Amino acid sequence: MTIPTDRSHIRTEHRHPGSMRFDALSARGQVDVMVDDHADVITAVRGAAGAIASFVDDLVPRMRDGGRLVYAGAGTSGRLGVLDASECPPTFQSDPRQVVGIIAGGDSALRRSSEKREDDHHGIAPQLDELGFGPLDTLLGIAAGGTTPYVLGAIRLAKGRGGMAGFLTCAPSAVAEGADHRIVLDTGPEVLTGSTRLKAGTATKLALNIITTVAFTRLGKVYGNLMVDLAATNDKLVDRAIRILRSFDPTLEREEAHALLEAAGRVVKTAIVMRAKSLSRHDAERTLALAGGRLRDAIG
Repeated sequence: MTIPTDRSHIRTEHRHPGSMRFDALSARGQVDVMVDDHADVITAVRGAAGAIASFVDDLVPRMRDGGRLVYAGAGTSGRLGVLDASECPPTFQSDPRQVVGIIAGGDSALRRSSEKREDDHHGIAPQLDELGFGPLDTLLGIAAGGTTPYVLGAIRLAKGRGGMAGFLTCAPSAVAEGADHRIVLDTGPEVLTGSTRLKAGTATKLALNIITTVAFTRLGKVYGNLMVDLAATNDKLVDRAIRILRSFDPTLEREEAHALLEAAGRVVKTAIVMRAKSLSRHDAERTLALAGGRLRDAIG
């Protein structure tokens, strides 16, 4: 049997000096250690801000031309990618195929560990075939420890298909062959040695939140800090939509805003343009299309 590669040099595998007696602490003491330790998350993500922005700057034009963002990861990293991808359609009314999360072992690995699958360098190939991954698409490989064969192989496969590839890791020493972008979240040792579902996982979730929020904002899904590309499909969202409409025109009563929303097919951005420009639904939709879906350009 082959002995695995020694990973003791990786920061996420080091023992945390502040948690050497973690098991001997009171519950409150353990909570305090974990809360204090997570202060490093913000520092780590802030340190990667330039790399994240550079990745998004290259990603957005590709998405605007029809390309997709594909997350690839194993274990916690894979689950976080799937989670972020699944939250984009309800938040931004985006096409579910626009951001895709792929986890080693398939969807069953979301609930039941399938860690052995992470050792397969070519494990993602069938999923990339199924997606028809090509030159306009972007793959972001996520590997907290930076050595996951599934992720490193996914980056090489994506580049081989002509796409753009990024590498997100919490290990400063990690390198992914062929990656166009490298995002390092230097979170350091975990309270539980090697358990990257903790601080590394939190930093990764924040970084992914930032990537998709900034990308979709730049694609016209946000005005100010409002989710204006909202489809009001339930009572909570109808109420939010009404309040958004009234923030654009405070003279609107709730009943008027609701009627306007219904006339716009419950699409907030269309309703805003209808009101601001005194247009029919059809003409408002056309105006938005000519503005590339960007509300600020549509209403001036």
